[in-house]
Amino acid sequence: MIKILIADDEQFERAMMAEIVDSRFPHEAQCRMAENGRRAVDVASLWEADIILMDIEMPGINGIDAAKQILALCPDCKIIFVTAYSLFTYAHEAVKLGACDYILKPIDPDDVEQAVRRAAAQAESHRQLRAMAPEGASFREEETYDKTTALMGKVIKYLQHNYMRYDISLDSVSAIVNMNSSYFSTQFKRAFDVNFVDYLTDLRISAAKELLSDPLRPAAEVAGMVGYESANYFARAFKKRTGMTPTEYRRLQAREGKDDSL
Repeated sequence: MIKILIADDEQFERAMMAEIVDSRFPHEAQCRMAENGRRAVDVASLWEADIILMDIEMPGINGIDAAKQILALCPDCKIIFVTAYSLFTYAHEAVKLGACDYILKPIDPDDVEQAVRRAAAQAESHRQLRAMAPEGASFREEETYDKTTALMGKVIKYLQHNYMRYDISLDSVSAIVNMNSSYFSTQFKRAFDVNFVDYLTDLRISAAKELLSDPLRPAAEVAGMVGYESANYFARAFKKRTGMTPTEYRRLQAREGKDDSL
C-alpha cells in the first residue's frame, strides 16, 4: 500500500486531490491530509509517507521549505509539487530538491495519476535495490529493528527537533502516527524505559538549563523557548525535576561560576 500525503492549505484542493487518488488508485494507496507545511513535516516524518503531493504556496512554512525538512528526515520520500504559480524560481527550487514532478493548477486528474505512478515506480525501484543488497548490508539504521521500534526511534528524533513547540503532546504525536494514545504510550515506554511525558519534560528542562545561563534572559522567555505557554507551569516543572526554581538554579550557576574563576 502506497502512503500518499496531500499537503495544501485549501480544503477544496485537498479534497479534490484525495478524490483523484482514491479513484485512480482504489486498492493501491492510502491517503492522509495536511493543511499546512508544518503539519506536512510532522505527518510525513512520523507516518513515513512514500509520496507527497505538496502545494508550494502555504502559510507559515511553504512547500519548498517543508520539503527540505522532510527530505532531511526521510530521504526516500518522493515529492510532487502542486502550484498555481508557473514561476521559474519555483521550478528551479523543485529541481534542486530532486522533486519527482511539478503539477500546475488547475489540476488535471491524468497529470496527477501519471505523476503518482512515476513516483511510486521510483519508490519501488529503490525498495528492490535495498532487497538485493548483500546480507548484513543496511541502507537505513532502523531496518535492523522491528517496525514499531523503528517508528519509536523516529518519534525520538521528532521530539528532539520539536520539543519547543507548544502543541507537542502525547495525544498530538500518537494521532500523527495513527496509534491509540494508550497503545502509543505503552510502546514508547517499552522501547525506551521512560514514559513519553517524562522524556519530553527532560528535553525541555535540559534546554532550559542552558538558556538560563544567560543572566539577561528572563525566565518567562526561557519558558516560551522550551515549549511552555505558562511561566508558572514551567517553574513548577523545573522545580520538580531539579529541586530548584529557575531563579534559584540561575543563582547557583552564577555562584559556581564565580567559585571556578577564583
